[in-house]
Formats: sequence, C-alpha cells, structure tokens
Amino acid sequence: MLGISELALLLIVVIVVVGAKKLPDLVRSMGKSARIFKSEAKAMASDDDGRRDPSVPRVIQAQPGDVISSRTTDPEPGSGSSGTGPR
Repeated sequence: MLGISELALLLIVVIVVVGAKKLPDLVRSMGKSARIFKSEAKAMASDDDGRRDPSVPRVIQAQPGDVISSRTTDPEPGSGSSGTGPR
C-alpha cells in the first residue's frame, strides 16, 4: 500500500513527465476509459450468461457526451506522400 509521501512523489513525477497543461485532459480521458470499461464489463456479465452467438458482432451505442472522432491516419489521396499521386 502506498503512503501519502509516495503518492505525492508519484504525482510530481507524472506532472513533470506529462506536463501540467495536459494533465486535466489525461485524467478526463482516463475517466472516460474507465467508464467505458465498466459498462462493457457489466454488459458482458449480463449478456445471457455467455449464450450469445460469438460470430454475430455486437453493436455498441454511443453514450451522451461521448466524443466520436472522424480523423483517419491515412494520408489524403493525391497528397503525394505515398508516391502514387500526381507529379
């Protein structure tokens, strides 16, 4: 079990590594992740005791307040970064 001094030292290290400006965003995203994990664990536990057909995909509905990003990691077509674009 960690004491107060160890927790304070850990918090100082996290602030130095992450930065004080990004710390609220980090904590917020960790909270959202924990909430999603908790709801998924509850859904799996109440999912007919595992009698669901595993070949059928399960649809997860977005909760109010969830942020859905439409960003992609693929470069835009024709940007020339893949070497196949116009010259």
